[in-house]
Amino acid sequence: MPGSLEPLDLSVQIPYHFRCPISLELMCDPVTVCTGQTYDRPSIESWVATGNTTCPVTRSPLTDFTLIPNHTLRRLIQDWCVANRSFGVQRIPTPKQPAEPSLVRTLLNQASSESNTYGSRMSALRRLRGLARDSDKNRCLISSHNVRAILSQVFFTNINVNTASSPELAHESLALLVMFPLTETECMEIASDADKITSLSSLLFHSSIEVRVNSAALIEIVLAGMRSQELRAQISNLDEIFEGVIDILKNLSSYPRGLKVGIKALFALCLVKQTRHKAVAAGAAETLVDRLADFDKCDAERALATVELLCRIPAGCAEFAEHALTVPLLVKTILKISDRATEYAAGALAALCSASERCQRDAVSAGVLTQLLLLVQSDCTDRAKRKAQLLLKLLRDSWPQDSIGNSDDFACSEVVPF
Repeated sequence: MPGSLEPLDLSVQIPYHFRCPISLELMCDPVTVCTGQTYDRPSIESWVATGNTTCPVTRSPLTDFTLIPNHTLRRLIQDWCVANRSFGVQRIPTPKQPAEPSLVRTLLNQASSESNTYGSRMSALRRLRGLARDSDKNRCLISSHNVRAILSQVFFTNINVNTASSPELAHESLALLVMFPLTETECMEIASDADKITSLSSLLFHSSIEVRVNSAALIEIVLAGMRSQELRAQISNLDEIFEGVIDILKNLSSYPRGLKVGIKALFALCLVKQTRHKAVAAGAAETLVDRLADFDKCDAERALATVELLCRIPAGCAEFAEHALTVPLLVKTILKISDRATEYAAGALAALCSASERCQRDAVSAGVLTQLLLLVQSDCTDRAKRKAQLLLKLLRDSWPQDSIGNSDDFACSEVVPF
């Protein structure tokens, strides 16, 4: 039961007709099928999705798969929840009904037609965006109606039109477009058009935070969605893109989605080896170190992977070495976030310590020896262990004298290069 606290122990019995016959749980969105039986919507949808064509209770064939909301039963369940709130039962919310295909088609036609008024097109885009936010099912339905091509056309047609209304139409279509994955062909179509990439990069400096973040999101989607190294290099060759993405990371730390989109975009850009120096020139090293503690687990992994990538070029290695917090933060990260994060942190430390004796001393002072000895004995990845062994070998001359004897068991001289 949603929101309940061990209801059966509190003698709260769910009425039989409030339970879904499939899940036997309290129904939150009761719907009736053609046989007259009522089920919770997620349960009967799963039943049908797995290939079943009969009613679970009556075993009669389902000749019509239309699900009709049982509003009367839902209201009775809600009233029962309210009556039992003293037992910890929480009132079920009124469910939002899934979008109808006919409505989606109408809204897309309304949004895409240039003969319609600005207000009509904006209203259609906003309604579509609201539907897409409501559920995965709605997004799948909208996506099945060629939405990406339609939104891309609306966006790129209006973004450079110097009228009072068209830019807003473009911004709204962009906000909806980034909610759907693009095919490789669609990504390549955008990437191969220099004007489209220039338009996107200019939006990274827009006065609206949402527009800036959505622009970065589309750039990341395009980069991640295609295999063409040539097109990826063309995009990452623009200085403005690095500057805009890094500025999002630097100045939008209080906007969680900005951090998430920003680090995804920066990582995708830094996968292009020949343009990593542009990230360094735009201030990526300082920004990554300053923001590392603000990322959640998945984004912290991506940030550390980006640090390791930038440490593979001399300019990046030098910039990270100059930041007083780089080495201590990397040492602290080992075995703290995840196996992948540990691997990336160890790789970055190996690169820094290979290039700088000062980084070696800083690492030892930060307690890296203990971390590395724990790492080589852990269940971490083989790559992480190899990087740890390399670090142990690099730092051998910097170890405290009383630690050398305790480390002889860890065959650090036989290091496999990573």
